[in-house]
Amino acid sequence: MTIYQNLIGGEWIGSDATENINPSDTNEVVGLYADGSAEDTKNAIAAAKAAFPAWSRSGIWERHVILKKAGDEIMARKDELGALLAREEGKTLPEAIGETIRASQIFEFFAGEALRLAGEVIPSVRPNIGVEITRDPLGVIGIITPWNFPIAIPAWKIAPALCYGNTVVFKPAELVPACSWAIVDILHRAGLPKGVLNLVMGKGSVVGQAMLDSPDVSGITFTGSTGTGRRVAAASLEHNRKFQLEMGGKNPMVVLDDADLDVAVEAAANSGFFSTGQRCTASSRLIVTEGIHDKFVAALTAKLETLVVDNALKAGTHIGPVVDEKQLKTDTDYIEIGRQEGAKLAFGGELISRETPGFYLQPTLFTEATNEMRISREEIFGPVVSLIRVKDYEEALATANDTPFGLSSGIATTSLKHATHFKRNAEAGMVMVNLPTAGVDFHVPFGGRKGSSYGPREQGKYAAEFYTTVKTSYTLA
Repeated sequence: MTIYQNLIGGEWIGSDATENINPSDTNEVVGLYADGSAEDTKNAIAAAKAAFPAWSRSGIWERHVILKKAGDEIMARKDELGALLAREEGKTLPEAIGETIRASQIFEFFAGEALRLAGEVIPSVRPNIGVEITRDPLGVIGIITPWNFPIAIPAWKIAPALCYGNTVVFKPAELVPACSWAIVDILHRAGLPKGVLNLVMGKGSVVGQAMLDSPDVSGITFTGSTGTGRRVAAASLEHNRKFQLEMGGKNPMVVLDDADLDVAVEAAANSGFFSTGQRCTASSRLIVTEGIHDKFVAALTAKLETLVVDNALKAGTHIGPVVDEKQLKTDTDYIEIGRQEGAKLAFGGELISRETPGFYLQPTLFTEATNEMRISREEIFGPVVSLIRVKDYEEALATANDTPFGLSSGIATTSLKHATHFKRNAEAGMVMVNLPTAGVDFHVPFGGRKGSSYGPREQGKYAAEFYTTVKTSYTLA
């Protein structure tokens, strides 16, 4: 079987390899992917540093053409790449193709942004002096991505990094190297100069640590667990480097008495259980007022009974497998914790078997939960949702905000008054009204508050805040 190698300094470099296993069919090896070393990482950083002076001064048309070409190829291969994503991560094929399309759109957007680079020219308070305010690229950007969005998150970090003239050392999650390799290969063939984009697949404790230890990395953008994010922050402070963190979430969805029941159920089911609940924006807390509580529980349970859990590539599958055995154990451990805490298991919670061996788990709904329970406070990252009964809107809002996280927050209501108040007072970076909490357009800012995020927002024109640094220049006329 072919070993997919790391890209360092424009060359494909061999190394030891690890198997990439399909969570929908554990008998299938998706591919063998390089397991990079600390030395590989150091070489990649050196290559990126050497390539930075020329790339940072490259023409905007060159950057535009390369990013546009990459976006076009991703779109042309959306079915192929979507199937690859579904095989390695377990996301259903329609979701995987949708994510691939989003990656293409991200590259298209930043291809356009490369032609829209701008600054300001303003007068000084002193006579005969002009002031220019411009943005310069940072330098070498270290990119560390998670396994739950194997092509979209790499796209929304790599595309702006290159657009604004930075060079990149990219470490994808160990569980999902295939999509990352494909996107780097596409960019490499699109014409990137040697060393501008480097791929080092491997363990976080090896590759990620070598990136954190290097004084030549000017910025690190990280998406992953809260614990690892804190280590990224601490290591970055030592080098006075810029860092950007997207971490955990325990996102609430409030359902008020006046909600459209069908709309609320669809939003809750999508938010909590689609993508196997493996989204940082998933609604893992449903906060429901008394008047609609029983009807909502009955309707949501009926909805869950119709959802098909099966092989991600199989037509008609609504929910694929959990990503791997370790995450499956985390999910089942939390299900047992919920039982012990006294929540009522209203639906699911059982491992299930399918035609192909995989990590299949029923969508799990706990009712009679409280906001103090661990299942309501700690991120599980699986298809496990706790439902909390509250008296009224005021208690619902207070409960929604009572969390150490603040990524996304949602409300189902037909009241303009409550919707408007919630948008203003929800302590989250993103707020959804009568929509799933998961799902943000590619051209708008993404990020949260409190323990969910640190640093400038990702995506859209706001990405410039992280990937560039502001320069102020004076000229005597």
